Amino acid sequence: MKVIVEDVSLKFRLYHEGSASAKEYFANLLRRQKNKAFSDFWALKNVSLSIGEGERVGIIGRNGAGKSTLLKTVCRVYEPTYGRIVANGRIAPLLEIGAGFHPEFTGRENIYFNGTILGYNKRLLREIESEVIAFAELEEFIDTPVKYYSTGMYMRLAFSLATTVHPDILVLDELFAGGDSEFVKRGKERMYRMIDRASVMILVSHDQSLLRSLCKRFIWLDHGKIIADGDVDVLNRYCAG
Repeated sequence: MKVIVEDVSLKFRLYHEGSASAKEYFANLLRRQKNKAFSDFWALKNVSLSIGEGERVGIIGRNGAGKSTLLKTVCRVYEPTYGRIVANGRIAPLLEIGAGFHPEFTGRENIYFNGTILGYNKRLLREIESEVIAFAELEEFIDTPVKYYSTGMYMRLAFSLATTVHPDILVLDELFAGGDSEFVKRGKERMYRMIDRASVMILVSHDQSLLRSLCKRFIWLDHGKIIADGDVDVLNRYCAG
């Protein structure tokens, strides 16, 4: 399994209308020939990298560096403005807590709803349903709409679903945020088992101890560009700065 990012750049257009009054809005329309009502922001700039089978990679950098944007581009949430991405294998994206959940659906219903988004068929979901619920420790609340779940409950269900079927490529953003210590411990143990089975893992986190325990390679981003790519020395340099 492999992830290849080739000279990828991603541009967002930022609009500056603000909360103008009707009079100001029409005045702005007349001024647009002279003054731009938007500006372009390059979230990623000429990013190239290759991640091979069995690698555990930590993406590091300050807030706004482009870390989460890179993960979302790898997962095809965003399409690059320039460049291309090749991902050989099934991707299990765990990017935002419960991002693929419907708030009105119960936890059980969301296993099937979100599982379909992850690419699992109904037969497989029926087979893993009890295991997902048990690992998330949500037996008592699994038939409750997830809009009533705490952040920790959301995280446990999302993580359990994304990792019960061993994906080819696991993409994680701020892993275990909001989780209690016991679940974090069990989650780490599951992650180690998945990595031992040669899955690709890409992780964004500000938790240095978690990064050190799960990753062997680190990619440092700043202002959408790769500053450094290497072993734990890259993390040490980032932390020292």
